Amino acid sequence: MRHVTNNGRPALDDRGPIIEAPAVLFEITTLAWDDPVLKCYGDVGKIPLYASKFSERSIVPPFKYSYGGRLRQLLGVDQLGWIVDVLRSKPYTKSGWISLTVPGEQPDAVPCLTSLAFRLRAGRLAMTAAFRSQNAFTSYLNYVPLRGVQSEVADGLAVGCGSMRIFVDVPHIYAADSATVGRILRLSERDGLGSGDPAPSPDLDPAPSADLAVPVR
Repeated sequence: MRHVTNNGRPALDDRGPIIEAPAVLFEITTLAWDDPVLKCYGDVGKIPLYASKFSERSIVPPFKYSYGGRLRQLLGVDQLGWIVDVLRSKPYTKSGWISLTVPGEQPDAVPCLTSLAFRLRAGRLAMTAAFRSQNAFTSYLNYVPLRGVQSEVADGLAVGCGSMRIFVDVPHIYAADSATVGRILRLSERDGLGSGDPAPSPDLDPAPSADLAVPVR
């Protein structure tokens, strides 16, 4: 969110005005729903909805596509099962890439997450996720389920999880959320988030807290 706020420019989206920033690449080493930052500031009510987007094979409203379906039955292929087979037969391979897009599909149904890459390195499974676009305000709701996908493949190979690399071509926030994002960033500076386990903010009003989220560390 700070990257978008500091480097973004006004742009448009189907849902309204946005602040759009240059592409970004980063790595996450560990992540789970019990992360202390997410426990303090995440929107607990949205967790089941976004988790179902990755687990259910059918489309869950209000989404226009299912990551679960595209990962496990895209054109009749269980892509996660295919990845396990590929890496089991060739642990050194760099060909463990899968696509979540379909040529010629409706433009409004093209998923934000476009591809995943899996590599076995030093006995652990590393994963790269490429997003064509990502709302930085709610990105963690996708990143934690993605870690679950990585763990599922790692379990199939009987190895542990390594880092999760994230590439976002168009990181953005919606203009309607910019005031809340600014408030979160001010709180994060005050609480030193990212340098240790945060304490709940005493002046974070209970009513709006369900709509707040901080950047995944």
